Amino acid sequence: MADQDLRTHLCRLGLTRRQAEMYLTLLALGPCARDVLFRDLRRDGSDRKKACLDESRQGQYQDQMQCLEEELARLEKLGLIMVTGTGVRECVPVEPAIALEHLSHARTAELRASHQAVVNAYRDYRRCAGPHETESLIEVVTGPSVAERVRNIEQSAKSEVLRLDSPPYHAPHGGADPIEFEKLGSGVEYRVVYSRSAVANSAYYNRSIQPCVAAGEQARVLPAIPVKMTVFDRRLAVVSMSVVETDINESLLIVHPSSLLSALTGLFETSWRTALPMHLNGGVPSALTPMHRRILELLATGVTDDTIAELLGVSRRTLSRHLEQLNARAGSLSRFQMALHAARSGWI
Repeated sequence: MADQDLRTHLCRLGLTRRQAEMYLTLLALGPCARDVLFRDLRRDGSDRKKACLDESRQGQYQDQMQCLEEELARLEKLGLIMVTGTGVRECVPVEPAIALEHLSHARTAELRASHQAVVNAYRDYRRCAGPHETESLIEVVTGPSVAERVRNIEQSAKSEVLRLDSPPYHAPHGGADPIEFEKLGSGVEYRVVYSRSAVANSAYYNRSIQPCVAAGEQARVLPAIPVKMTVFDRRLAVVSMSVVETDINESLLIVHPSSLLSALTGLFETSWRTALPMHLNGGVPSALTPMHRRILELLATGVTDDTIAELLGVSRRTLSRHLEQLNARAGSLSRFQMALHAARSGWI
């Protein structure tokens, strides 16, 4: 790693630039007398052979020496160096793990305090900006900032994301949300209830829904959902405007902790309990082919056979053949009997 990069990292942990330079110089020189260390630090970077300052600058020299003494004392107090000896005292770099851990904790505490101070300042602003304190419970975000604001909120999620999802989709279906993949990998739970029309949208299903389910998203489906929204860690909700409103002006509502947020979270949980699972559990026979598993998942959503064939990219005749094979395995004669068998056998 370049010295410049290491200096930047040390400064991020709370060292001053001069302290970082002093520590790096000691790492390069090894144990050395204070005078040697100070002389090396005072040299012009473009000409390391210049060891002395002009006599006309002695006042400035004394000030610099005093500053270096203070910085050295600070490094010693932090535990990054130690000064040894009784005569000519030497400065020695110390194994930094404990000192850097202390600095890291101190910086984290400072960031948390700063975060809370800014949040409190914004709350004070919201209380003073409008005539009613309740205005701070809901924000209206419009225009180009909508997408960026949603990304920032989702990136801050730490435990769970709850979503009610349905068309229309104004953005092109370029693929699944990369933030969701990242969050699923870090242990954040995603529970999503899709409308049947979302599943029937072949582009959205193949590029967004199915990859997220495969990555660990828990998905269910309802014939229709009451509102498009996402709740993050039960502390913030993002609610889309109605279709008419979004056609006029792309915008969304951000709901802060309040009885309204509790109601929206309750609405999701009610929808989740009544929705049908879209994915299979561990009770499915391992002998089932991947195609048969996909068919069972889609059958649970309630979409038509024609839609299933389109989503799977097969012909209606090919789908009928697979359905016959599934009926034979389940000992059923109809789609309804197959659904009963799947439920009783714990497949879904």
